[in-house]
Amino acid sequence: GYMGDPLTLAALKLSPMLFQRPGELRGMEWAEVNLDGAEWRIPAKRQKLPKAQKENPRTPDHLVPLPVQAVAILRELHELTGRGRFVFAGRVTPTRPMSENTVRSALRRLGYSNEQITPHGFRHTASSQLNELGWNPDAIERQLSHRVAGGSVRATYNQAEYLPGRRELMQAWADRLGALR
Repeated sequence: GYMGDPLTLAALKLSPMLFQRPGELRGMEWAEVNLDGAEWRIPAKRQKLPKAQKENPRTPDHLVPLPVQAVAILRELHELTGRGRFVFAGRVTPTRPMSENTVRSALRRLGYSNEQITPHGFRHTASSQLNELGWNPDAIERQLSHRVAGGSVRATYNQAEYLPGRRELMQAWADRLGALR
């Protein structure tokens, strides 16, 4: 039902579908997106990581498999912002990403209170629902860009990315969201 800016509408659609951190989504750069490969690679410097990890050249990018619905939305956005750096370019200053309050404000205009949903809350919803549906908890945590707690033996040895399962998970999640409409 949102009738505002097309970039905001796209962010409203992609936020629950991709369930990444709001700052990472609004800061998405075209150079990070591979539409043909259906992937979005968030570099370590843009992830929520300790400073030492962000500066470590061996820290891996966070790979977000893109479901077909997300690729379609991004292809439409490419017509609007594809010549610039940011997928969600700011309206006033296109050389910067959209404001951190844009999606939150759109949710308020749609009638949702802060207690009902926040942009970050889409992560909670996806994690809870996917766990309830029986998806691999390790794949869900990796999709959320969560790492096993540092210093543990498991953190040292488990470097799995669970990519095949995450690709399937992301497509099933997007399909489920589409069916809810």
